[in-house]
Amino acid sequence: MRLGQWISVIALLISLYIIWRIRQVLLLVFGAAVFATVLNRVVRRLQLSGVKRGVAIAITLMIVFVTLAGFFLVIVPRIGDQVQQFASLLPEGIEQLRTSYEWLQSRIPGQVLEDNRSVSALLQNLQTWTSRLLSNLWLLVSNSVSAAVSLLLFLAITIMLLLDPLQYRRVFVMAFPAFYRRRVEEILDQCEHSLVGWSRGTLLAMVAIAIVSYVGLLILGVPLPLVNALIAGLLEFIPNIGPTLSIIPPTLLALLDTPWKAVGVIVLYVLIQQFESLVLVPLLMKQEASLLPLFTVLAVVVSSIFFGFLGLFLAVPLLVVVQIWLKEVLVEDILNQWKGDEKSTRPEQIPAETAKSD
Repeated sequence: MRLGQWISVIALLISLYIIWRIRQVLLLVFGAAVFATVLNRVVRRLQLSGVKRGVAIAITLMIVFVTLAGFFLVIVPRIGDQVQQFASLLPEGIEQLRTSYEWLQSRIPGQVLEDNRSVSALLQNLQTWTSRLLSNLWLLVSNSVSAAVSLLLFLAITIMLLLDPLQYRRVFVMAFPAFYRRRVEEILDQCEHSLVGWSRGTLLAMVAIAIVSYVGLLILGVPLPLVNALIAGLLEFIPNIGPTLSIIPPTLLALLDTPWKAVGVIVLYVLIQQFESLVLVPLLMKQEASLLPLFTVLAVVVSSIFFGFLGLFLAVPLLVVVQIWLKEVLVEDILNQWKGDEKSTRPEQIPAETAKSD
């Protein structure tokens, strides 16, 4: 390799290392860009009604901040009270679950459950882990300076992108060759359409799942229905994995009363998940962001491994954008336009003289 090639390789490695070191910041910028894209659609709707853009931005941001303030002033105190009750009741539920498992183990003949010591060990340690997590959760959140700084940075980037989105978009497009910039504009339009559709569908699904879960838990008489319903609604943001995890807290609390309530909770959440996967999500996500379930699960797992807690929540919008870019650039513009050597692909023709002699 020549000296210039070595310099290029070294520069590429250094660039990849820098990107990896600042991956959390880049992911935060991506999340702010997604949020700004969604808010910009609201601003455009207001502009179509005759409102000037500056006023429309102010109205949109005011709606966002009022919603956040209302959530923290009205709902969070009630959630805090119920979380404290949840922290005191959950160890009893785990103990009841362990007792039920031991009863089941004594009633089943043979060695069906005799060798399953890992389950018993898990149940014995689950109470300790849960108590530590719940006791340190609020302290962790309240004293986390990095979380507060990240939130402020997220809001600041969102507002800056919302104030002049065309300018930042123009800078991004300028990074591509001149002949391809119009194509990049088309791809960005597709990304915007898919992200707005996905966010709208996801928000409606979260609200619907929270309401249905709350009503169902109230009917069953499960303790702390509000907290469990909000957990189910928030975890709906994480596809496939989130709804499965949301069934654990209400099931443990239902065991405090009677086993049939725990069975009722499991049946309720299974029905809710079936309604979500078969009716709600196809209806809300129709022609918005078609994602294959396997790719969605892999994206959530891989993104959480590489980017941590933030990557867990931004895995799906990241998958939406990556899927569009791969489809439009790799498939449409490269693979579908790939033309091989016509001489090598055509079947060999037998000369006329040879054919006659045969």
